[in-house]
Amino acid sequence: MKKFTVSIVIISLLFAFGACAQKGEQQKGPYLAKVGNVTITQADFEREIKSLPEFAQKFFQGPEGKEKFLEELVKKELLYQEALKKGLDKDVEFKKKIEDFRKITLITQLLEKEIETKAKLTEQDAKAYYDKHKDELASVSQIKASHILVKTEGEAKNILARIKKGEDFAAIAKKSSIDPGSAKNGGDLGFFSSGQMVPEFETVALKMKPGEISEPVKTKFGFHIIKVTDKKMGKPVEFEKVKSAILQRIAAEKQKEVFDSYIENLKKNAKVDINKDALAKLPALIENKEVKPQAGEQKAAPKQGTSGKKD
Repeated sequence: MKKFTVSIVIISLLFAFGACAQKGEQQKGPYLAKVGNVTITQADFEREIKSLPEFAQKFFQGPEGKEKFLEELVKKELLYQEALKKGLDKDVEFKKKIEDFRKITLITQLLEKEIETKAKLTEQDAKAYYDKHKDELASVSQIKASHILVKTEGEAKNILARIKKGEDFAAIAKKSSIDPGSAKNGGDLGFFSSGQMVPEFETVALKMKPGEISEPVKTKFGFHIIKVTDKKMGKPVEFEKVKSAILQRIAAEKQKEVFDSYIENLKKNAKVDINKDALAKLPALIENKEVKPQAGEQKAAPKQGTSGKKD
């Protein structure tokens, strides 16, 4: 059974990766096998085995491996000839798949020619980006923040709405926060470094700019409204350490820019008609299903008198 499974996998790989013989291609050496009127040559053998992924090539090392691989080529040809005998190449679905493959292959070649070649970037491009965004590439060494801690999400949302209407953050913290240590200071937590706060709190604070106020953040202590008041930045990361990441980032941006421009030019020279009425009448492809909590699920009870710092 295992041998049969391996054989199916290898034949699938041969069809997926196997290169087609080019018309007029020089055939090296004597034939290795004949299947009906089809000859499998040394050139066919070498081309097919080289087209396989490295992990698959390892199945066919040594003299016995060569025999096994030739056997797989014979099986492939037998199956192909049988499919032709049954007229499967005339099947409508088969022809559609061939057309889809032809279309995607041509599109890929077009994009390689028109997009990738025009969006190539150099190390100088990466260095220019680095110099322009050097400050953004510096890591945060410390964050200064204030917070208001409450028991429920509803309370947190109500407090956030009041702050957005203009109420003073510190005044609300003194009156409503259940963290006594910071409440008396208007919610001020002072400066803290990475690892001092629980992950949920720290992750949000890291992404915020000084002056920004967060949406309610849930931790094991309750729900926090966070206000970042200051950040101390470390030294920028060295260029050599981020060069590859920068090239990947700006290459993706450049490719999108070139692609969007290319598509717009194609649209200008082509007639595209969108039938919005027909589109609106199409049935929904994905149903909107509300995920309901399972029976017995309960929220963890918040601890009172905690700031968000780790125990």
